Amino acid sequence: MLQRFIEYRERAHHARDNNRCALPFEWGLEHLGLSPSADPVSSVEKYARRALADSDAFYAYEPTSHYDFDGHVLKFPSYVETPYEANNTVYGRFFEAGKDLAVVVLPQWNCKWEGQVGLCRMLQHAGISALRISMPYHHQRKPPEIERSEYLVSPNIGRTLAASRQAVTDARRAADWLFQQGHRNVGLVGTSIGSCIGFLTFVHDPRFSTGVFIHVSSYYADVVWNGLSTSHVRKTLESAIDLNRLRRLWEPISPFPFIKRLGGNTRPMMMLSGRYDLTFPANLTQQGYDEFERLSIPVRKEWLPCGHYTMGNFPFHAIAGLKIRKFLIQHK
Repeated sequence: MLQRFIEYRERAHHARDNNRCALPFEWGLEHLGLSPSADPVSSVEKYARRALADSDAFYAYEPTSHYDFDGHVLKFPSYVETPYEANNTVYGRFFEAGKDLAVVVLPQWNCKWEGQVGLCRMLQHAGISALRISMPYHHQRKPPEIERSEYLVSPNIGRTLAASRQAVTDARRAADWLFQQGHRNVGLVGTSIGSCIGFLTFVHDPRFSTGVFIHVSSYYADVVWNGLSTSHVRKTLESAIDLNRLRRLWEPISPFPFIKRLGGNTRPMMMLSGRYDLTFPANLTQQGYDEFERLSIPVRKEWLPCGHYTMGNFPFHAIAGLKIRKFLIQHK
């Protein structure tokens, strides 16, 4: 009964947005620094294999000293430069509290400028500073030709790879600034696509002392292929590529291959998932959880009786927020 109600609400929330755009399929070699090719499949496959084999290099970045902070909004250049000028500046809203712990907050796809502000203020009241950054192609970073932030997750294979890499390096530069402000520990709080980006960042940057991941899954391609929120993206993809190949191409931006890198990890992690999630299907979440258990990697796993959209509604957003607050206070 509850499952049917939650799934009904999930579909109703999804249906509210009627401006989704089914973009054309493209290999996007130019976004990966690859030359035009008569065999783009092979070119992107080779790129993905190299990125997966040497992910430390793929997610590497260089620090910057060009931070502009007006007391509330932080701006700095993105390490990854894209063809879209607006997307090359990162914006962050900072909610300052104590110096023991600050968190980089990575929001969901198509998050509004006011999105995640309630969570940040709740953490601020608990003595935890929070820096919510704008993901690639969001807010002021959105190119004028798109209404929604479709370029972050799209049927352009190369641009989607590059956007996730950019998001990881943006989070690392955000952490640099927080450490410069005197914060002794810096953690991560990511939601949905932000959870995926947060996990990739956490794996590749041991400076992050703790991680909270809201909505988790295994493979990027499988979520896009099976998820409610990305059904319009799949509509384009399935006319040009199959899921197995897509999984290989987007493996470098998927959490599952990197779980094993956390063997011996002692940094606390918490993962929150909706039991009736139609966007990050529960079987894909369980696939990731099973891998943590198989490798005996400690992580606090929580299932809530809700879905993806309904996690952001009462009472589930309050329950999730209190759990996150308590967890972070314990690990300041």
